Formats: sequence, structure tokens, C-alpha cells
Amino acid sequence: MNFTKVQGAGNDFVLVEASEVVLEWPQLAVAMCDRHYGIGADGLLVLLPSSQADFRMRMFNPDGSEAEACGNGLRCLVGYIVDRELTGDRAGGISIETMAGIRQVRIFRSKGRLVKIQVGMGRPQFAAEDIPVAIEPEGEELVDIKLLSYPISVGNRELFLHPVSMGNPHAVYFWQHPVSEFPLSRLGPEVERHKMFPDRTNFEVAHVVSRQQIEARVWERGAGETLACGSGACAVAVAARLLDYVDNKVEIKLPGGILEVEWDKVGEVLLSGPADIVFSGEWSR
Repeated sequence: MNFTKVQGAGNDFVLVEASEVVLEWPQLAVAMCDRHYGIGADGLLVLLPSSQADFRMRMFNPDGSEAEACGNGLRCLVGYIVDRELTGDRAGGISIETMAGIRQVRIFRSKGRLVKIQVGMGRPQFAAEDIPVAIEPEGEELVDIKLLSYPISVGNRELFLHPVSMGNPHAVYFWQHPVSEFPLSRLGPEVERHKMFPDRTNFEVAHVVSRQQIEARVWERGAGETLACGSGACAVAVAARLLDYVDNKVEIKLPGGILEVEWDKVGEVLLSGPADIVFSGEWSR
């Protein structure tokens, strides 16, 4: 089976075209993503035909679980589609079916060269049942937790989290110090599996540098800490915008690179960033 290794801001994936292949994708993801005995990746991307959009994407984490949304994976998938000239006459943009819905992608070229991929990540969701979060309502029924700073205790620390869904669950924590000093490897697993999140969660620790830039680290559900996370960058930008920490357009500086997020507090979130093909090979196991 042929595969292609792709990456966006250091968030790396194994990509497989599967128009005529049906496999046990969760088990394959575990084997292929293993960094010692497999190819090594933060996830497995499966490119499929779609009856609702131009293409369909499925994304599996290294533990075999399937992710509803993946911004970096989506950009990398589109970069592959463009590189392999699969777009046909769809020169300006394409649509991708995902578990979180159909996503529109704009392709920017200059002198015939791909220079930017901008992904529509949908509108953020804040209702407890949509994220989902298990929070006991106080008084009236809790239907919207926008701007809520909800405390949880992990590792003898109290963290005030801002839950938001970008098609998948996120919990954002704003830290007043450089994010490199935060014990993410120790606290990330505890937040991911906290009882507040029935489907587990992605966890972002963020430090506001200015109204135009935030630095962040991400603990991804089912993957651990990664160099970048597209939906995580969007969640950070959304929470920061609602709290009036940043303007509509902000750079999210992650260990693997910079992602650009735009949100006007009304429409969908737009994500831009790099997407590169690393190498191709054949998986024979």
C-alpha cells in the first residue's frame, strides 16, 4: 500500500488514498504512526471519495481513535490533492467532507505555485452538549458556556479552562508565563481524561504576547503533545477573541511554526498555515 508523509507546522501525518481500499483503519493507524516500529506520525489521514463534497477525509489518532476535526491534517490533505493534480477544474477552492461537516478550502497560487491554503473550520460551538462537557447547571439549565472560565483541579493545581468546540472538543487555559514553563506532559493527560469531558478533550495552554500574537502548546486527545494543532490554534484564537485579548486576526505561535487564525466573532473560523509533502513510500506490513 502506497503512502505519503505530510506535515504542517511540524504536525505530521501519514496519508493514504483509499478509493478502492477498505482496511481496519484504527489498527493501521496504531501501527503506521508508531515512531519506533512504524513510519511515525501524529495521525493517519485517509483520502476518500465523497458523494457530498469534492473529497472526504478521515483522520485517526496514534491510539486508533478517530478525530472529528483536524485543521492541519485538512490543509495537508489539500496540499497533497493539489500536488497530485486531483482538483480538476476546481482551481480556486475545493470542499472536503469530514466528521465535523463539510469544510470549504481556498487555494492561493502565485505564478502557478501554491502559496497558501486557507481552511474554513466552521463556527465554534459553546453549548455544553455540543462540546461536550459535563457541568452541573447552577439554577437555570446551562445551555451556553461562552466566556465561562471553569475551574478544575489536576496535579495539585487549579486550572480555569475555557471550553470550546471546533468540531472536536477543546479546553483552553491562559497562562501568564512562557508556555515552555508549563508542565504539559504531566498535566495534559489528566486534563484530557478529566471527568468534565465525557469524550476526552484536546488541551491548550496559551500565553498572550500581544493583540496580534499568542504562543501556545497543545496536548492532543489520542496523540499527546504535538508540535502544532490546527483546531487547537482556532480554539485558542476564539477564546482569546471572546475575552478581548486579541483582534480578529491573530498569529498562533506553536513549537512547530506559526498558524494564522481569523474570526470576526460571528462567522466561521479561518485557518491558514504551511502544508508540505515530506516523502512517499510503500507500507508492506
